Amino acid sequence: MDMDPSLNVLGEALAPCSTDPLTGFFRNGACDTCAQDRGSHTVCAVLTAEFLAYSKYVGNDLSTPRPEFNFPGLNPGDSWCLCASRFLQAHDEGCAPQVNMAATHQKALDIVPMDILQQHSSDPAE
Repeated sequence: MDMDPSLNVLGEALAPCSTDPLTGFFRNGACDTCAQDRGSHTVCAVLTAEFLAYSKYVGNDLSTPRPEFNFPGLNPGDSWCLCASRFLQAHDEGCAPQVNMAATHQKALDIVPMDILQQHSSDPAE
């Protein structure tokens, strides 16, 4: 059974992650996904300097602007749809960013256990 693509990890309607900078696999501001999204860009993260440095170290430089891809470069405090596996890897390395649970797609749960997402929730009530 396919899950409704518009639900978050809390079972509610998926909230927007970021429109400035514009994020998401579909560049629509939401961490929506589809079969073509092989990276599962489903975790809405609030980025930290530590995570950005880690991501660059492991080969995914998110902080350098790439105008040819209309990519502004990300800064601490920006929200961004991360690959679920990269988030889990950062968690394992002790440098995961915070997670906006309302804007994290339920498909993230295929890769990241709920308790790990909750550990990093930007809203302690979730």
